[in-house]
Amino acid sequence: MRERIFVGEGRIDALPGDARGLAYGDGLFETMRVHHGAVRWWEAHMARLANGARRLRIVLPEIAAIEREARDLFADDGDGVLKLIVSRGGGGRGYAPTPDAAPLWRLSRHPLPPPARTGGLVLRWCDTPLALQPALAGIKHCNRLEQVLARGEWTDPAIDEGLLRSTEGDVVCATAANLFLLRDGRWSTPRLDRCGVAGVCRAWVLSETAAIETRVAPADVESADAVVLGNAVRGILPVARLGARTWAPQAAVADLRRRLAHAHPGFDAP
Repeated sequence: MRERIFVGEGRIDALPGDARGLAYGDGLFETMRVHHGAVRWWEAHMARLANGARRLRIVLPEIAAIEREARDLFADDGDGVLKLIVSRGGGGRGYAPTPDAAPLWRLSRHPLPPPARTGGLVLRWCDTPLALQPALAGIKHCNRLEQVLARGEWTDPAIDEGLLRSTEGDVVCATAANLFLLRDGRWSTPRLDRCGVAGVCRAWVLSETAAIETRVAPADVESADAVVLGNAVRGILPVARLGARTWAPQAAVADLRRRLAHAHPGFDAP
């Protein structure tokens, strides 16, 4: 892994001891797929980052500076994953934020994850629920303990992902991906107005398919004609099994994946 850390415009060697992102999760992050040195969804990632910063009232570094450093990390025109973390910066002990604190931000380069399981993902239901918090719903903030607890529920390599429900029982997402269901030729996805992360790949699917955002019950998932997960690093991944429920390959899923590969050359068409 290669990384660069900054406070405001100045580069530093290591995270400072008063970093609020480390102490409280007081920050935001973006995880971006890089193809031949370029982030194909750069504008969408930066728009989501800006929205999260407005809601948390965090000062962002200059986007041009982030882009310049990102390009330098991938100056070899290679493929990989670019992770950006932006936190409120320092300010000493205590929850009260320092107004207009210079942002502490970190860029790092990582290899691509291994290819997804051939034939579709195998999922499980997670026991850890997601709390309802509309003030944080949709944004990709740095406090992900619920996802950490959920992902820690299994070690079986035969399980690829887990689905999370809210404390009220509606299905929200996977631990690291958004969820889409196909029924009678129409796509739908859980509404994220109370919890969950509004993914960049999710936004692309919404614009491409006119999927409806709705409350989703566990029975809706198990009775769907097809189920897929999506995120900005791994793309659209078909689901083959959830517990005892299985799904055969669907032409509509293959078509959606081909459309994604056309829009984003980093993803292979099926």
